[in-house]
Amino acid sequence: MPGTNLTREEARTRAALLHVEAYDVELDLSSARDGGTFRSTTVVRFTATEPGASTFIDLVAPAVSEIVLNGRALPLENFADSRIALPDLAAENELRVVADCAYTNTGEGLHRFVDPADGETYLYTQFEVADARRVFPNFEQPDLKAAFSFTVTAPAGWVVVSNSPTPEPTGDGDTRVWKFEPTPRMSTYITALVAGPYVGVFDTYQNGAQSVPLGVYCRPSLREFLDADAIFAVTKQGFDYFQDKFDFAYPFAKYDQLFVPEFNAGAMENAGAVTLRDQYVFRSKVTDASYELRAATILHELAHMWFGDLVTMEWWNDLWLNESFATFAEAVCQAEAPGSRWPHSWTTFANQMKTWAYRQDQLPSTHPIMAEINDLEDVQVNFDGITYAKGASVLKQLVAYVGQDAFFQGVRAYFKRHAWGNTRLTDLLGALEEASGRDLRTWSKAWLETAGINVLRPAIEVSADGVIESFAVLQEAPALPAGARGEAVLRPHRIAIGLYELVDGDLVRTDRIELDVDGERTEVPQLVGRRRPAVLLLNDDDLSYAKVRLDADSLAVVTEHLGDFTDSLPRALCWASAWDMTRDGELATRDYLSLALSGLRRESDIGVVQSVHRQVKLALEMYADPAWRETGLQRWAAAAEAALLDAPAGSDHQLAWARALAGSARTDGQLDLLAGLLDGSRTVEGLAVDTELRWTLLGRLVATGRADEAAIEAELARDNTSSGQEHAATCRAARPTAEAKAEAWASVVESDTLTNYVQEAVIAGFQQPDQRDLLAPYAEKYFAAVKQVWETRSHEISQQIIGGLYPAYAVSQATLDATDAWLAQADPAPALRRQVVEARAGIERALKAQAADR
Repeated sequence: MPGTNLTREEARTRAALLHVEAYDVELDLSSARDGGTFRSTTVVRFTATEPGASTFIDLVAPAVSEIVLNGRALPLENFADSRIALPDLAAENELRVVADCAYTNTGEGLHRFVDPADGETYLYTQFEVADARRVFPNFEQPDLKAAFSFTVTAPAGWVVVSNSPTPEPTGDGDTRVWKFEPTPRMSTYITALVAGPYVGVFDTYQNGAQSVPLGVYCRPSLREFLDADAIFAVTKQGFDYFQDKFDFAYPFAKYDQLFVPEFNAGAMENAGAVTLRDQYVFRSKVTDASYELRAATILHELAHMWFGDLVTMEWWNDLWLNESFATFAEAVCQAEAPGSRWPHSWTTFANQMKTWAYRQDQLPSTHPIMAEINDLEDVQVNFDGITYAKGASVLKQLVAYVGQDAFFQGVRAYFKRHAWGNTRLTDLLGALEEASGRDLRTWSKAWLETAGINVLRPAIEVSADGVIESFAVLQEAPALPAGARGEAVLRPHRIAIGLYELVDGDLVRTDRIELDVDGERTEVPQLVGRRRPAVLLLNDDDLSYAKVRLDADSLAVVTEHLGDFTDSLPRALCWASAWDMTRDGELATRDYLSLALSGLRRESDIGVVQSVHRQVKLALEMYADPAWRETGLQRWAAAAEAALLDAPAGSDHQLAWARALAGSARTDGQLDLLAGLLDGSRTVEGLAVDTELRWTLLGRLVATGRADEAAIEAELARDNTSSGQEHAATCRAARPTAEAKAEAWASVVESDTLTNYVQEAVIAGFQQPDQRDLLAPYAEKYFAAVKQVWETRSHEISQQIIGGLYPAYAVSQATLDATDAWLAQADPAPALRRQVVEARAGIERALKAQAADR
């Protein structure tokens, strides 16, 4: 039985048989305030190349009351196993289906949320990968595009937004009807509907005769925090840049951005109606890194209007055509667009996105950028660091290889040739080959169709008087992790080598050499005969995708002076190299801590600072020798306290260090400071102890036993919002008692009533590294429950549980053995196996790093 799965072969067969013209979808949401189900009435018009053939249409719904194909009623029993069987097709077909579909609280399909701030109900859809079928029957695969006409009945006073411009509603009484104009041809997964008493702010993008209406929406309870002008500014910057680079006008009638509650992803590229998680409407002070991340997300989704919406991959194995390009586009736009607030975006990319890619590429589940996707379950776990970050890194390498002008010339041809259609890898490569004059088949084979990561190391010989006698770049292809498919390969790399000297205490680049690296050893004669600089940095400017190592002398200088690079990008590259060495067991955790404490003193990039904060905490909890761990944690907490008190008043660094201390405070004095900041008896000049910071402080106090349920209730009374309720759930699960852990476990594993966000909050509170003894009994419980969770919960909910409750802090051979025993006995589905194997790899890596730290 297929269940909710769909194989690639089934999709190919159906695509060869059908051409879908249009959907007319009528949704009656007048029951939304009560929940339960809603009436969905759909008429689909499509042709078939083989009259008399049979196929199926997809639907996930509690009940169907009518199925009429070409005027004849089909038995309701044709609806089974999330499909409606359609026998004896005509050349031209019309199908009518009336179904009762369900509201969800999982962030999939039509999500229903009640805001505790006003008691109102808010709806939005999330359809990627294949959840449009939870709202209306459809042929749920990206290459069966069609035009969509939505008619929505909803309570009077609501706002209803879809892909087409919002019409004036009609009707009277308690409900209204919105009838939207047909969309252009698009895939099912980028259709959208957002409904509820949302509030909007409006503007227009004007470019000569072009005029595109812009809208930004959120819940009324967040309206006071909505900085719409800043959002519009970034959006218009993206419109200018992308239309110039793509030479293709924005292809839809309007562009709305809707900040919606309990959203599982960062955002979703619904055509003309982008949904974003409403944590991007900042209720409290955040650092500039958060604004940069939001801007990157806005630009990412805007780029998707071309990459993904206008031109869409044929099947999910080419998901990278959507996600890698949008990720590359967001970074290059921020780096190059006139007036950009974040021209250092490649620093952020190197520090965050590539670190994610490097981690993903070293897991047993590593895969080529162009992955083999056999069915929907495969793709659901493939929205990962390879598809997004490695793919974008490789595109940056390709730009260095063919030149940016030729690259965008090829992209322009690609859009013009395939507008409103579906494509494969060969379609894009063909356009880029024509523009650049280069044969990209070898490049594609090496970079897009193979898995794994290369390591670049310098090989240097220096004379007694400091002159370089020989220099070469050594390339390694470490064996792929056990269980990964394929073989490790050496690749061609275009890199730069930066030469840095200490000048008045600063590390300044004095020269740069760009070259091609291929094979195991590439000589660099340009450096022979020159005096050895203080630091030789491979892959300077971050042109290629590879792990980089420093020679011993450069590492010694960087260890003392990492924060002294005058430019942010080489600092980020060295931070990334040090972190990767720590994860690989080549640099002891205690040495990484020393490097961090030295380098952070002068690190100006707040995004880098916050990333290093997270990495240090992870290294101490997972990679430090357990016998030394507490010493390292105390040293880190003391450094965070000192940095908080020393940071400039009101600065981003002050806030970042306050959060670092709140995540690591251990001594009575440090916990007293947190408690004093929370109750107002202590102050730090310039530090605003606002709503979000209060919850962060309280969370640590609760986890260490310094605050109780009464304190949680008191804080919730101050902030009885959806965010406050989620924070309270985290705090309750973090209480250091066996009863609290049992209550949290039962609410997540033994019950299915929690919403996606509350469940996530409970899991975050449950998994406390300081509470290993309390968590120990749950390793056995995890393996007893995980398969049933997979089989009975939705994808998003099960993925939260499987990854979030794995006994990650039980770093031991016993945990590996228990995992291996489960994998051998449980016969898990491939997607479930992948998630557990990835979690297991974290234990294996931590054991290796702990041994190195000893």
